[in-house]
Amino acid sequence: MSQTKLSTDELKTWLQTETGSVLAPVQARAQKHLDETRTALENLSEASKTLSENSQKEIEKRNMKVYNRARALNKLSSLFMDRIKKLKTPDQVSFDSLSSFAVETQKMMNVFEIDIRNWFPRISPFFIMDRRKFLTVYEKNKLTINDFIEFVNKEYIKSKTLEKTFEYLAELQTVERQLTEIETEKGSIVNERSLLETEMAELERQAETFKNKAVLAQLSSLDAESETLNNELKQLLRHLQKPFLKMQALATYGGGGGITPDELTMIGLYMDNPFEAVAAEAPGCPVLRQILEKLTNLLAEDKLKLKPVKQRKAEQDVNELLNSESLTVLHRKCVEVAALKKQLSTSPELEEAKNGLSLFQQQMETLRVRVGSVEADECMKENQRQELLDRTRYLKSAIESNVLSFMGKQVQIQ
Repeated sequence: MSQTKLSTDELKTWLQTETGSVLAPVQARAQKHLDETRTALENLSEASKTLSENSQKEIEKRNMKVYNRARALNKLSSLFMDRIKKLKTPDQVSFDSLSSFAVETQKMMNVFEIDIRNWFPRISPFFIMDRRKFLTVYEKNKLTINDFIEFVNKEYIKSKTLEKTFEYLAELQTVERQLTEIETEKGSIVNERSLLETEMAELERQAETFKNKAVLAQLSSLDAESETLNNELKQLLRHLQKPFLKMQALATYGGGGGITPDELTMIGLYMDNPFEAVAAEAPGCPVLRQILEKLTNLLAEDKLKLKPVKQRKAEQDVNELLNSESLTVLHRKCVEVAALKKQLSTSPELEEAKNGLSLFQQQMETLRVRVGSVEADECMKENQRQELLDRTRYLKSAIESNVLSFMGKQVQIQ
């Protein structure tokens, strides 16, 4: 079987040409049946209104012979009008809308039939002329509705597949337009993201230029050197951490141990950042030496209650620090590095470099926020695009299958 390849616009024209003689007459007849059913329901509503008005007149007369039956008829006619009013007539002709309307109308007529059969005999022999007129309209209405239902279920259903195909085709054209719009919007978003990324790359290049300025490079080198010295000092004082903690506790809670407030402050600094502590000392580190001498006395008197191994290592380190040149050498290096860092930190060149770098960092953060927002929009558009593509594939498959089943012809929608 040969396969015809068509765009959606071409397919619509082709289908209209191929099936115009089939669908149009059926839809015209459907519209005629719908109009007749609508008129019949209006007539039935008018007949119900007449029953309501006439029964109300009898109620107002207060004739006890007729009163109860008049009330029953008035209530029944009100129910008839309410049911007809709730029935929604389709605005447009389609198999789905008419089929649903036919089902609801049939349900209503079934209830009408039960009510008439149950209540009209109870109202006898009164309102006989009104009831006959109503039943005449009702029977005509029933014939019209039965014809309508039979047409929908036996004739219009044959065109259901074809009509559904045109509905699918109309939706497919709408989805294709939406897909084009989404792809255009996504393309604009991608371009915007690309421009932002280019701008970010340029800012990063400019920021790197600031980072590479001599003053910042020198400061970075000094920071690294100070960190190295700090680590060396921590290594040198590693066995004194526990004794220093014990000295702090003794000075704070245990009677002092001869430790002054200034020495207590320096003990804390030596534990946290020995580089700053040594750099703040005078030549020979007199404060540290005083602390170590007091530590020696405390160790000798066993006031710190250290374990033997920890006490032995602490005594060895104290002895080495007090009697070697290592502390003097480290002090000189720390003082030199600290002085250079202080000199650089107050220089106009560093302030200018920091301000420039800070400005670029702020601009970069603003761009990152914008890029994040654009990427979120791009992700949302891509999700919408994928949903539309899935719907497009489904609609094309359904249309191609319907055409094959209804017309026996293969088409491929491009």
